[in-house]
Amino acid sequence: MMAAALWGAGILGLMQLGFWLWQVRTRNAGWVDVGWALGLAVMALLAAALGPAPLERRLLVGFMGGLHGLRLGLHLWRRVATDAHEDGRYQAIRAAWKTGTNAKFFAFFQAQALLDVLLGLPFLLAAWNPRPGLHPLEWAALVLWLGAWVGEGLADAQLRRFKARSGNRGLTCREGLWRYSRHPNYFFEWLVWVAYLLLALSAPLGWLAVLCPALMLYFLLRVTGIPYTEAQSLRSRPEDYARYQRETSPFIPWFPKVAP
Repeated sequence: MMAAALWGAGILGLMQLGFWLWQVRTRNAGWVDVGWALGLAVMALLAAALGPAPLERRLLVGFMGGLHGLRLGLHLWRRVATDAHEDGRYQAIRAAWKTGTNAKFFAFFQAQALLDVLLGLPFLLAAWNPRPGLHPLEWAALVLWLGAWVGEGLADAQLRRFKARSGNRGLTCREGLWRYSRHPNYFFEWLVWVAYLLLALSAPLGWLAVLCPALMLYFLLRVTGIPYTEAQSLRSRPEDYARYQRETSPFIPWFPKVAP
């Protein structure tokens, strides 16, 4: 298992090096998100290829982690490649650093590669699980993962269609899932990680995988997810987004409040 983690660190370090070189050329650090998402797929496929678990379990690991990382990576690639402006989060970081930004971003890109290795823990634990056949927890993981994966993809598609209409410029998306949560994509992303916890739980030391959904929840709620996204939205459309905040659940989908 350690050898697979080291292989993953090497491969993802090289991949993020490539994305860092591209951001030096384009001055768009958003490529780090693309590398992070695709890195999840790499870790899942690497675990599935190298692990000694029964074939059906390794196929499940590769399918769940590979498809999730690939879909998210391609979605982010499309967004970064078609937007002429760097994401507001990275503009703020670039402004705060002031000097030596390329060197600091290099460390940041490599840190995301190491984060992928850590978040690959559920894949490694499951792929090294010697139990014959699939455990009921693994079937539950697949069911939850399917619902969360579809939900996240639907939320991303709904927001993309809303932004594509020129008449919606300066407005906040309240369509589909975005009527019930200000961040349905983040909510379903977190559920994907809960599914990965279920995937690993039947393995020896599988409980260690609880670190991953806990870490993702912390990042989404307190660090790079909701705080930065909402700060940027309030800067770009203060009145409309402030009303959206008053009316709509911040994370878990729920019925919107009626405006007074």
